[in-house]
Amino acid sequence: MKNINNNLNQKALLIYINIDSLNKAEKLENSLEEFNTLVHSSGTEIIKTLKFNQKIPITSSFISKGKLDQIKNELLDQNIDLIIINHQLSASQNRNLEKFLSKRVIDKTELILDIFASRASSYIGKLQVELAQLNHLSTRLIRGWTHLERQKGGIGLRGPGETQLETDRRLIGKRIKRLNSRLDKAHKQREINRYSRKKSRSKIVALVGYTNAGKTTLFNKLTHSFQLAEDKLFATLDSVTRKNKLPENGPILFSDTVGFISDLPTQLIESFKATLDELKSADLLLHVTDISDVDNKIKFREVNKILEELGLKNIPQIVVNNKCDLVSGSKLKLIEKRKQDEIFISAENENKFDKLRSCINEKLFNGIYEGWISLENNLGNIRSMLFDMGCVEEEKVSENGTMFANVKIGNDELDQFVGMKGFELCTDKDILLINQI
Repeated sequence: MKNINNNLNQKALLIYINIDSLNKAEKLENSLEEFNTLVHSSGTEIIKTLKFNQKIPITSSFISKGKLDQIKNELLDQNIDLIIINHQLSASQNRNLEKFLSKRVIDKTELILDIFASRASSYIGKLQVELAQLNHLSTRLIRGWTHLERQKGGIGLRGPGETQLETDRRLIGKRIKRLNSRLDKAHKQREINRYSRKKSRSKIVALVGYTNAGKTTLFNKLTHSFQLAEDKLFATLDSVTRKNKLPENGPILFSDTVGFISDLPTQLIESFKATLDELKSADLLLHVTDISDVDNKIKFREVNKILEELGLKNIPQIVVNNKCDLVSGSKLKLIEKRKQDEIFISAENENKFDKLRSCINEKLFNGIYEGWISLENNLGNIRSMLFDMGCVEEEKVSENGTMFANVKIGNDELDQFVGMKGFELCTDKDILLINQI
C-alpha cells in the first residue's frame, strides 16, 4: 500500500460529507474536528475543507454529481496532491472518483492505516499493520503490488492463464498467510509471558479508552515510564507493560494499549485482535475518558461497545475521568456529584492520584492490610512465601523464636494465612512487646 507520507509536503483537500441515511442515533458533535485532527496526525497539510450534506451515498461514486463538479472546480484553483474523504469507500467508488477528479483519493480506512504504519515500532506492531493493509488492499481491484516481488524474476511467477490482477491477488494471499504464521509465533511467545505473569503475584491492569484520552500520560505517571505521549490521535500503537511505580501500593503491572475510535474499520479490529486479546488476561481495566470533551458520553459508549465485541465486558472496570484541570470548578463539582462511583483526576499534574491508587487496590486486593503479624518458628515456609511476595517491610525475632513481621499485603492474599495455626495478626499489646525487641 502506498503511504500518504511518502511526501511530507503533500497537500490535501478534505471532503467531509454528512450522509443522513448513515447517521447513527448518536453522532459526535465534533466529528469534523476529529476528522481534521486525524489528517493532521498523518502529517499531511490541509489546504481546504469542503463540507456537504447528502441524503444517501451514490452507488458508483459515493458523492453526488453536483458535488463532484463543485469539488473539481475547487481543484482548478488549488495546488492539491490528494483528496481525503471521511467515509469508507468501496473499491469501485474509489476508482471512479480518482478517474473523475484525476487525483489520488484516500478514504478514512486508508488514512487510519497510514497513521498506524507510521506509528508502529515493535515487530508485532509492524506485522499487524502490514496485515491490515494487505487485507484492505485485497478488496481493492487495483494493480501495482507485484513490483515488490519482481526482484525474484518473472519465470514461475505467473500461473497458467493468470491475469495480472489474479497474480497480484495470489501474491497478496501468500504474503497474508506468511504474516499470519509469524504473528501466531509471536503471540504464542506472548501467551507464555502472560502465563508467567499469572503465576507470579502481580496483577495486570490495562488502560483502555478512546484515542487521545490521556492513557499514555497516566501510564507514564503510574509506572515512571517515558512512553511517547502526544496530543495526537493514535500516538500509542504498540502495547507496553511496566511495573507499578509505587510497589508498596501492591504488586501491579500496568499495560498501555492502542486507543479506540468511532467507526473503527473492521479489518483493523480483526488484524489487531491478537493484541487486543491480551486484554483478556487483565485483572482490571482502567477506562480512561477525557472529561473535558463535549463528546465524552458518546465516546465512552463507543469504547464499551468495542470492549463488548472483544468479550471484555466481564472484567472489572474503573472509570477514570481525566483532564479535570480543563473543566471549570463549578461544572466539575456537578459532574462529580452525579458520578460518585467514578474517579476524577488530572494525569498531567497527578491530581487525586491517591484516590485512584486506593480504588485500584480495593478492586484488585480488596484493600491493603498494613501492620504486624506473628509467625511461630515452625512456619518457615510461610515466612519464605511472604518474602517471595515482597510483602515484608520489617522483621523482628523474639527470644523464644517467634517471628514478627511488619507487612503490606492485599486483604484477599492475607485471607489464605489467617486462621492458620501459628499465624496471628498482632494486637496493640503485641506491638508494645515488638517495640522492646
